[in-house]
Amino acid sequence: MKGIVMIISGAMLWGATGPMMEWVLSHSGLTVPFMLTIRLFFAGLLLLAYLIVTKKDVLTIWKYPVWWKKLITFGVFGVLGVQYTFVAAINASSAVLATLLQFLAPIFVVLFVSFSNKMLPPKYQVFGILGTLVGLFLLLTNASMANLLVSKEALAWGVGVGITFAFYTLYPGILMKEWGVLLVIGWGMLIGGVILGTATNVLGSNLWYILLDPVVAGMLVGIIFFGTIAFVLFLGSMKYISPVETSILSSMEPLTAMVISIFWFGETLALWQAIGVVVMLVCVTWLSIEGNRQQKVKDVRRVD
Repeated sequence: MKGIVMIISGAMLWGATGPMMEWVLSHSGLTVPFMLTIRLFFAGLLLLAYLIVTKKDVLTIWKYPVWWKKLITFGVFGVLGVQYTFVAAINASSAVLATLLQFLAPIFVVLFVSFSNKMLPPKYQVFGILGTLVGLFLLLTNASMANLLVSKEALAWGVGVGITFAFYTLYPGILMKEWGVLLVIGWGMLIGGVILGTATNVLGSNLWYILLDPVVAGMLVGIIFFGTIAFVLFLGSMKYISPVETSILSSMEPLTAMVISIFWFGETLALWQAIGVVVMLVCVTWLSIEGNRQQKVKDVRRVD
């Protein structure tokens, strides 16, 4: 029960940050790089500060080139990559669409693993991928070949979310096993924020005055705080529940973003779009459940 409460709370908080970012980008005049630099920099600091307070060593990793090179790679292409494409997708479309498009990540994970192993994916993965693509088609077109309900820019950023999220999922496994999840993510966020802020000269930006607006400043604080707490809850839940349960319950994320967007922005989905959302969530969840079952079968055969 503790794990279930944690994953649902974390998914709902994470889903809520999407509409909050959508509001900031559309009502404040802040740009994607400026807002994201602030979010990543301070979220990274928050996580590292938490580790320091809990007596964890956060600096030793920098003594070993083999590890800090991997850490920087993850910070730039993993954390910054997935965060930038996600926020850019929100800016080009909506929080709901961007949140749903990140569910394309399992497709890219399957394709990468299959390519690496030089073998075709199992049948259940093929059916799961096809079902997810059908759901995506319904979401983007409302079942009409003549309609594309999002811009090509939004679609490109959305695909980018799926690709970078797959990298974000696959690449840091060894890093996290050796140094801990919070340490790797904390440094990854801080590195991503510093790199993006330097590349876009955020310190010299003329947008700082916007933060004097208490509503905008409060919204940014909420985005940073809720996003960080959501991540901690998500990771913590995995101590108590299985990856399959985590995958199923994390579907609360897009549902939360959708409900908030309906009441806040008046955004709604047409019938076939809603069906597409359900199809995508069902197929992604099934991929996780069936993958877990297949792994258990393999483990039993090894024991035998």
